[in-house]
Amino acid sequence: MTRLAVELANTGTLDPYGELVAAFFAEHEIAAPPNGDYGELPDVVRAALAQLVDGAKPDAVHRLLRDYTPDMHLTDHDGLGWHVHYSRNGTPAERWAGQVIAAQLALVAAGDPAVTLGRCAAAGCGNYFMDQSRNRTRRFCSNACASRTTVAAYRARTAKRSQQSS
Repeated sequence: MTRLAVELANTGTLDPYGELVAAFFAEHEIAAPPNGDYGELPDVVRAALAQLVDGAKPDAVHRLLRDYTPDMHLTDHDGLGWHVHYSRNGTPAERWAGQVIAAQLALVAAGDPAVTLGRCAAAGCGNYFMDQSRNRTRRFCSNACASRTTVAAYRARTAKRSQQSS
């Protein structure tokens, strides 16, 4: 669910054809909203991630919990045994995403050790990511941002050397 929050914050919508979203939507009978419009939810999720990454007071998480109060219940819909859900199957997409993301980010704010969030260190990016690396030291949202940063640093070093030798 944290990956859903990151995707929504970074893109402003959820790709109903993407592997992660398509599976969740199909499994929970969710219809994607018209034109991918999630209202103000992406902005609130973005604010929540910023507060969590920065170690600030999680006011936006509180707002998510208030505006998208999770509907916590047990289900065994998939035959794998009982587990907790935070929204009912068939709930409208914006509400469903808000409820499950609110619950997940509340757990993250409370110190879930299995989840580490970060903000991309690439100049001009600012996307969020979930760090699942072994030592939790990831700095970039994607290989493209890491590569772009590495190339820029290399070019700056070679330009500096070139200036020093002339």
